Order: sequence, then C-alpha cells, then structure tokens
Amino acid sequence: MNSFVAFYPCRDIEETKTFYTNVLHFPIWHEQYKAVIFDTGYGYLGFAQYADKPLATSVIISFNCQDEVEVDAMYKRFYEMDEIHLLSYPKRQDGFDVYSFFIEDPNGYQLEFQKILGL
Repeated sequence: MNSFVAFYPCRDIEETKTFYTNVLHFPIWHEQYKAVIFDTGYGYLGFAQYADKPLATSVIISFNCQDEVEVDAMYKRFYEMDEIHLLSYPKRQDGFDVYSFFIEDPNGYQLEFQKILGL
C-alpha cells in the first residue's frame, strides 16, 4: 500500500469541489465522472456523488493543526468568510484533550480544525 483515501458520499460534486478547492485550498489529486479526490498534504479525502445513497450521519472530518495559534488563525479566516457556516468557536472540547472548532461543508458534514493537546 502506498496511500489512503477516505470517501464520503455527496449531494453535488461540483459544489463540493468548489468548497474544498476554494475554501480549504486542497488541490485535486484525481477526478473522474462524479468523484473527486483531494490531496490534503497528509492523506487523501474523496467524495462521490450518488443519487441513491444517503449521506453519512454523525461524521466528523478532523484536520490536525500544528498548534492552538493555527486553530485560532483558521477560525479567524473562516469567520471573515460570509459563506462559511461556523458551528462553534475555538475551545477545549469537553471529554477530549483537544482544542478545536467546527464548520459545516456543503453536504452538512462537520469539519473540525483541531490541535490534539499533549502531542
């Protein structure tokens, strides 16, 4: 094995592609028909558009930041973007040794930007 891709179903591949390239600045690694794979720099994240499959429920896609300063900087960047649906502000999460915040992507998936404390 030489890589890993986590795939998630999506409602609209074009809207999803626009969000992940324009908002998160992930380059497209591979694309075909109704599927796209993004290179996050540390792994691959894929989406496939399905007409007959429900979206995954209770999914959180977490991105690890270098430190709490980077978490805060990401939050500030998204806060200033009108089209971003912020779900929380940066804080230590109850029950986890994590400092993070959450936004929502066009499919309703929660995206977490976190620093795992103690690492």
